[in-house]
Amino acid sequence: MSLWEFANPRKFMSITDRVIGPVFVLATACLVGGLIWGFFFTPDDFRQGSTVKIIYLHVPSAMMAINAWAMMLVTSLIWLIRRHHVSALAAKAAAPVGMVMTLMALFTGAVWGQPMWGTWWEWDPRLTSFLILFLFYLGYIALWSAIEDPETAADLTSILCLVGSIFAILSRYAVLFWNQGLHQGASLSLDAEENVADVFWFPLLVCLAGFVLLFVALVLQRTRSEIRLRRVHAIETRERMA
Repeated sequence: MSLWEFANPRKFMSITDRVIGPVFVLATACLVGGLIWGFFFTPDDFRQGSTVKIIYLHVPSAMMAINAWAMMLVTSLIWLIRRHHVSALAAKAAAPVGMVMTLMALFTGAVWGQPMWGTWWEWDPRLTSFLILFLFYLGYIALWSAIEDPETAADLTSILCLVGSIFAILSRYAVLFWNQGLHQGASLSLDAEENVADVFWFPLLVCLAGFVLLFVALVLQRTRSEIRLRRVHAIETRERMA
């Protein structure tokens, strides 16, 4: 199956109608299993105590906040280059989900930071770039809502997505770009010395899988809704012109 088959709205609706249910089920199973495993069957950390368990929400939501914007970047580029409407609608559909993920990461980071750092907020490079990324999500959603012509809205939001990608990159690599700052290194890394202990790592991977699957399911569902709204808009336009 070619990836470009999804550019056809009818094909997209037909394929996603079959897969969206199983994806939701898998997402629910991973999230419920991972969170129960992580919160109830892992020990407290010798330094952070029970506060360490916030990683089962914070790390997956932070990773999905950045990756959601990366997905929007790819689909926006496809729209600008090949003018496939489904790609533009997929980017639009992903934005609210990514915004919620970013807000969740900021909130859970504050809950973890208060007992660890002694403050709810610090103008740390990664935290600041994450806050700016959240504002870009808000701006992206507002821009879609403010412009009536769908193609003009898709063009301008795609350009905004390209600009906002700078802060998505900074959110991911700020710890490497700037040595100063309170934020710790990556919890998941190819470098085994930087990873959390296995007792925390395995349930974290299950939670991460749950967040990824939930993101996919929500974006597919929202994209399907956007396609239906586009069809309704096209019918209403034809009726007004008739």
